[in-house]
Amino acid sequence: MKRTCLLILSAVQLFGLESLSQRLAHTDPSKFKVAKAVHGGAGSLNYTALLNEHSLETNLNFFHRGVLNPHGGAGNHLHYFDDEMYFILDGEAQFSVDGHTSVLKGPAGALCPMGHSHALYNATDKPIQWMNISVSSIRGKGSAYNMNDTMEKVAVIDPIPYFVTMRLDHSLLRPVEKMDAGTGTVQYRRALQPQNFLSPWAYVDDLVLPPGAAVGKHLHHEVAEVFYVVSGEGSFSVVDEGGGDETVSIHSGDAIPLRLSEVHSFKNTGNDPLEFMVIGVSRDPARAVDNIQLSGSTTPQ
Repeated sequence: MKRTCLLILSAVQLFGLESLSQRLAHTDPSKFKVAKAVHGGAGSLNYTALLNEHSLETNLNFFHRGVLNPHGGAGNHLHYFDDEMYFILDGEAQFSVDGHTSVLKGPAGALCPMGHSHALYNATDKPIQWMNISVSSIRGKGSAYNMNDTMEKVAVIDPIPYFVTMRLDHSLLRPVEKMDAGTGTVQYRRALQPQNFLSPWAYVDDLVLPPGAAVGKHLHHEVAEVFYVVSGEGSFSVVDEGGGDETVSIHSGDAIPLRLSEVHSFKNTGNDPLEFMVIGVSRDPARAVDNIQLSGSTTPQ
């Protein structure tokens, strides 16, 4: 009996059979853990894992949310099996990839490709809201090689980054009317595309819904997704196992993992814009470019 229960629990964790309300992850600063000298870096950062390798059927490794403390960060290191993206929601930080360092102002981030060295450092006197997202080439596989370099005293800071970056810049968004048979006009951009990644990571989208707008029911057969609520509030619905709709309220800081072929829709129920960062992770690396375009997609900026 005990073995059967464990097998059922493992299946639930592995295939994401929990209800939407059970899967929904909230950013709660009281649950942040203090981590010092991360990858041999300077100072400390605070973080928690909103999602992990069991949150999607595809190769999401983790989705961390936290705070870069003043004069803290992650030291220079590389990962053998996964692509990673450091992202800051406010302030500014020094991002380093393959020995090149540039200052990015939030909300913005840098892609850290598999096998390439990278680091992050908060050189300011203010804490910075931070996220760290990882997608592995081999499900559940992760490792790192630390180079024992804090990167807090960089000799040269390049004014233009020599690595792939992305930013949540509303001036780059494009209008899409009635997305997926929804209501109103949303603003949308595909910020990163499959060719930017070495892993099965498929895309990063920026999507903004004005008050009252909604995206209609749709699904993705080849890509599982994570919707992170950057700002605003709304409702998110999926079709449950019984064929009915399960709807939850969502707010800034929430992360919503979506299974493959899961029918979903969402709307802005608040008085301010509802903004999502959408992470797509392909079922099959060889098919990452198939069936993943949302209407109105544009080239990455």
